[in-house]
Amino acid sequence: MADALHDVKQDYWRPATGSRRIVVDPLPSDATCDCGADYLMGARYCHVCGEDRVPDMGLRPHSFNWVQWLDFALIRERTGFGTVALVLYVVGVVCGLAAISVGFLYTANNLVDWQAVQLWRIEWLLGSAVAFLAAIALKRSPATHD
Repeated sequence: MADALHDVKQDYWRPATGSRRIVVDPLPSDATCDCGADYLMGARYCHVCGEDRVPDMGLRPHSFNWVQWLDFALIRERTGFGTVALVLYVVGVVCGLAAISVGFLYTANNLVDWQAVQLWRIEWLLGSAVAFLAAIALKRSPATHD
């Protein structure tokens, strides 16, 4: 056991030399909670009632969770679309974005090129309209509760 201490390169009370620095938000030191208890130094929550020390009023940045926004089942539940209708809706959005991007991807040097670009744009917009209309037609009707 004593031999293990000879290889120690870092004291336990000092920060590690290669560690990254943690930045802590400065919190007021003389704050009290609504329940009357004083907050402990550096505490985010009241140790008595558990109330948040800094109420979230949109002031603190939150991490954006793409998984929550792209959750297929949650989107289906919120929109009321079935699986096929939701896939058609996504196809409609992609076709609409393609119609917008055609003008940026292709340049028209003469009238024939301009007409070709406009024709492609019309085709993408027609595909988008068909996909949106099919998604609306296949949307589940809300369940009626008697």
